[in-house]
Amino acid sequence: MFVALQVDRGNLAQAVADDMLKDLKMTTNDYNTGNTIFYLCFLCAELPSQLVSKRLGCDVWIPIEMTLWAIITISQCKMKSKHGFYVCRALIGIMEGGFIPDLVLWLSYFYTASELSIRLSFFWTTLSLTQIVTSLLAFGILQMRGVSGMTGWAWLFLIEGLFTLIIGFSSFFLMVPSPVQTKKPWNKKGWFTEREEYIVVNKVLRDDPTKGDMHNRQGITPKMLWQGISDYYLWPIYLIGITAYQPTNVLTAYLTLVLKGLGFKTIQVNLMAIPQYAIHIILLLTITWFSEKLNNRLGACLFQPIWTVPLMLVLRFWKGAMVNKWGTYAVVTLILGNPYIHAICVSLCSRNSQSIKTRTVSASLYNMFVQAGSIISSNIYRTADKPLYKTGNAVLVGFALAMYPILFGAKLFYIHINNKRDKIWNAMTEEEKDDYLENTTDVGSRRLNFRFGH
Repeated sequence: MFVALQVDRGNLAQAVADDMLKDLKMTTNDYNTGNTIFYLCFLCAELPSQLVSKRLGCDVWIPIEMTLWAIITISQCKMKSKHGFYVCRALIGIMEGGFIPDLVLWLSYFYTASELSIRLSFFWTTLSLTQIVTSLLAFGILQMRGVSGMTGWAWLFLIEGLFTLIIGFSSFFLMVPSPVQTKKPWNKKGWFTEREEYIVVNKVLRDDPTKGDMHNRQGITPKMLWQGISDYYLWPIYLIGITAYQPTNVLTAYLTLVLKGLGFKTIQVNLMAIPQYAIHIILLLTITWFSEKLNNRLGACLFQPIWTVPLMLVLRFWKGAMVNKWGTYAVVTLILGNPYIHAICVSLCSRNSQSIKTRTVSASLYNMFVQAGSIISSNIYRTADKPLYKTGNAVLVGFALAMYPILFGAKLFYIHINNKRDKIWNAMTEEEKDDYLENTTDVGSRRLNFRFGH
């Protein structure tokens, strides 16, 4: 399912390499507008999708989302103007918006907090592997321009949309509500034995007892929604989400246009994207493993700006940037292959929610901030700034540098809160602690005995 998501999110950049903008009579700014519409709709759909998912169940809503966005993806092959492009981007954004937080919520039913970040890194690794495979597929599909009177990019949307449709339809039969509800009429044995179910459930509940507070078909009330939104302990992670991915967002969207502008051919452009994904996979798995091994997640996240800032400075101030094609390609490839901290942040957000009620909302809010960052990044490279994009690259340098104070600030914030609670908790007698645990109205991360991960 993650593969299908990336297939349909990543094929736009490949389509642009096949002169889609020229065929639809669009400018760079029109392309920016389309991406902005997509991310705005994506953002607005996040929280409503989570609420629907919590009511219907992830195993029901996620397949519906996938099937609908696959149909819209296929319809892109009939686009004739920028207006059709805008409509398709809006509809795809609406249907894809809640997919990632919905899936993270579903996975949290099966894994502990420490297990979740590693599993999420595997998922984002599959996205990079998908980009490698789809780059190779695009190499062949885009050469179908003229077959049945269709452009290469139209064939790309049609073929890859059909792939997602098959995955979406299959997921109706493959997903299950929870570890103890895996039996289906066509799979009477289920996923686990009774003993294995007992182990999975107890492992998860021992790690986070609040996961037993709500069943997987219980909706979120307005009060629960407000508790999630007003949980300011998670705001530092949201700030990371809106800032961290600006350089990669911009350069991912513009890689094919930049490389074509430097003189590379359409076929070359799609194949040249492969090395960045290979680097991305290695660094993603390494930094996520490293963060759990050292039990220092925000400290591990510092490797991202340490990697990105020097490269962004080169892209902004090197005289050969956006002129020397092989030098520019090397710098951009390294930037896009940077240590990706998304899996760490998603897992940290889930861990620090410490309540199924707030976790449902926080997963969406974090991703909403990420998409808000994507809206900003969609408007950093402007037509008037091309082909060197000096102003745009200066802005990206600023975002990359901002990660240092944000990460240090978040680390110090959580350390301060934990130390403050330690002081209060350690000053209490055993009787006072027992009374607090039994009678307190504090929930989730607001409990005195809860310590934030950082």
